[in-house]
Amino acid sequence: MLPTGVHFESYGGEARLLKTMRSRVWLGGLLIALFCVPLVAGPYFLGVMTYMYISLMAVYGLYVTVGMAGQINIAQSAFVGVGALMTAKLSEFGVPFWAAIPLAALATGMVSIVFALPAARVKGFYLALTTLAAQIMFPTIIFALPSDWLGGLVGMSVTGATIGSFSLSSPVDFYLLTLVIVLGLSVVAFNLRRTRFGRALIAVRDNDVVAEVMGMNVLKIKALAFFTGSLFAGVAGGCTAYFFQFVTVESFTLFASVWYLGMLIVGGTHSALGAILGVVFITFIQEGLHEVATIAMQSGSSSSGGAIFALTSIVLGGLILLALIFEPRGLAHRWSVLQTTFQLWPFPRN
Repeated sequence: MLPTGVHFESYGGEARLLKTMRSRVWLGGLLIALFCVPLVAGPYFLGVMTYMYISLMAVYGLYVTVGMAGQINIAQSAFVGVGALMTAKLSEFGVPFWAAIPLAALATGMVSIVFALPAARVKGFYLALTTLAAQIMFPTIIFALPSDWLGGLVGMSVTGATIGSFSLSSPVDFYLLTLVIVLGLSVVAFNLRRTRFGRALIAVRDNDVVAEVMGMNVLKIKALAFFTGSLFAGVAGGCTAYFFQFVTVESFTLFASVWYLGMLIVGGTHSALGAILGVVFITFIQEGLHEVATIAMQSGSSSSGGAIFALTSIVLGGLILLALIFEPRGLAHRWSVLQTTFQLWPFPRN
């Protein structure tokens, strides 16, 4: 719902994501604030924000696969790991980071096709098992390969990212790099549903039988949904590799895949805004609990701090359950309700 007095003279104006000047001003202010964060934040907070941006890249991929196409994916962490390993391998050959990340994303997308083709022929529980198999096979395959190929049990070091003679090595550098990348991916994620491909994904999600009757190649669309979602995961993996400068298979677990999916559920599966809200909410809740535990341990209560650390996953899991029970449409729907209430105030909603 829009404020009174807002009208459009063309279809392009009505289809615009930011329909009012006020929304554009607020977005501009938010972007300025994000770019100014390094002026007031320390290395720890910048590290948290950087990893949050990387997580958002991966969750954007789930938004495409799960939210738009309706294909359950419990292997997103494995695809992030493929992107990270490909980036590390390319860095060994001296490929610059601005070329290594897109190439790694493309390689991740090609790998996802191997699992997307059988997964596209099943639904529901069986689809979840198929993607689960991909997650389990990922470390098994890497460990079985010669260690000089993709690191094996030891892992792979990553050459630092550079632009010409300038080295991106400080927390501020990586913060700004990941911020720019995630802003670019945000433009893609928010506009994807307005494209022909995005509308095809939604049609297949809503009713694949009707979509096929209308002439859509459902198998192709489902495979492309996995491919597109894995491109986001590949970019996230490339950024992860350069951020930590070391890649090991043990970092990309089933546990991480579940949390990616949980972030999308909490935020709202059918909205790119939901991906943002879910990642921000879960990340700050998690880091807040860790900070409380650290303070408790520094004050001499090591048992209390350890208990808080141990309870972090339980608290986050409980938040996901509460979101499914009380707000299944996610924080994005709650934000829409609050926004409508603000626009109608002080008039009654009915």
